Amino acid sequence: MAIDLSKMSRKELETPRADVEKTLTNLHIKEKQDALAAVQKAAAEFGFSLEELTSKRGAGRAASKGTSAPNYANPDDASQTWTGKGRQPNWFKSAVSAGKSPEDMEI
Repeated sequence: MAIDLSKMSRKELETPRADVEKTLTNLHIKEKQDALAAVQKAAAEFGFSLEELTSKRGAGRAASKGTSAPNYANPDDASQTWTGKGRQPNWFKSAVSAGKSPEDMEI
């Protein structure tokens, strides 16, 4: 039985729409978790941790000349840092556009 959406009011349409969006978001999160678990399992089968394979020195890359200490930290998540070199991370751009100054985020 098909539903005739053209006969429904805006309010009647918004409720299932919100439910669909919430379900899609939850499904996306679950799929991401499943993908991460699969990648971790595959790395373990070769005797590596995912961190070893994704670190700068992990996958057979040459040692770098050195790493710079971070100069900025995300005010909402202090584990996210940035040296001030290279591309600005999204959290930094968002904080600046929200009115924070770079000095507010200095470590």
